[in-house]
Amino acid sequence: MACINLQKVKLGANDPGANTLSSEMELGSRMEKNDQFLQTLGKKIVNKCLDLNSCGLTTADVRKMDLEELDISWNDFVGGNLPSITQQMHVTSKLKVLRLASCRLTTEDVRALGEALEMIPELEELNLSWNSKVGGNLPLILQKFQKGSKIHVLELMDCALTSEDGAFVGRLLPKLQSLEVLDLSINRNIGGSLNSIAQGLQSASTLKVLKLHSCGLSQKSVKILDAAFRYLGELRKLDLSCNKELGGGFEDASAPLVMLKHLEVLDLHQCSLTVDDIMSLTQVIPLLSNLQELDLSANKNMGSSSENLLSRLRFLPALRSLLMNNCALESETFTALGERITQIPAGTTQQ
Repeated sequence: MACINLQKVKLGANDPGANTLSSEMELGSRMEKNDQFLQTLGKKIVNKCLDLNSCGLTTADVRKMDLEELDISWNDFVGGNLPSITQQMHVTSKLKVLRLASCRLTTEDVRALGEALEMIPELEELNLSWNSKVGGNLPLILQKFQKGSKIHVLELMDCALTSEDGAFVGRLLPKLQSLEVLDLSINRNIGGSLNSIAQGLQSASTLKVLKLHSCGLSQKSVKILDAAFRYLGELRKLDLSCNKELGGGFEDASAPLVMLKHLEVLDLHQCSLTVDDIMSLTQVIPLLSNLQELDLSANKNMGSSSENLLSRLRFLPALRSLLMNNCALESETFTALGERITQIPAGTTQQ
């Protein structure tokens, strides 16, 4: 069972407009109320982190607290009741983190959330993953984001996003000048709008993590993304895994990966990579000098083509993890691995 928590809550501090004396008196009163609130839940706050797992939390409870970070993910009660929470957003205008993953949000919830986001301009992280009603309604939620938005993290994993939602994301990205993490994984219908997304990524120069795991990407998708890579010089993690139609796409289009000079994690597991893909990647991967993790697992066509790749791992001084499980490796490959093992940087994990 996933953890249900509400992290880093700010309980009764920084009320605007109050003078020093009244503020101190009110703070004392509110701290007493907060203690009472925690006692009713049988919880204690430690280092501003409050775990409300299995507390039977209600919307009335949420309204009792002033928040900077609100995580009520994996709470079924939220679905259909989010408006009663968002109505209080005007008093939590300094909210920086909002996580509503797997809350069974309804269309009405989605609409209410879109209206509420306009009242929390300081928001830096938004996680709506595992809410299927987000799909087809994404503009209702994010249309209030304006250029200069402070959003750093946007997670929309498994939200049943449509091709139209994907196109909207592409148009939205130029407004998110502070975006560092974008997760669109397990949205299999956005592959058709990848052109728009890639165009938007060209304006996302601050992006450090891009996750497109299981997004219905095809061979053509690699070339489309290549056009964006040259603008993503700060990217640290690229996840294109579990896109089974991606195989063959790297044969003539892997070179732009070299532009990702700060890349630390490259995940291409279960992408049906071909022998030619591996040959092409063998020329590029050793040039990614900051690479720490490389996952090529579950690509069963690699065969002996991985031998050349292994021979060039010595050019990756930062490499710590190499995953090649379930790749139908041949005996020659294991021989090559044994020969090269002393050349692989110390501390590297091989699987």
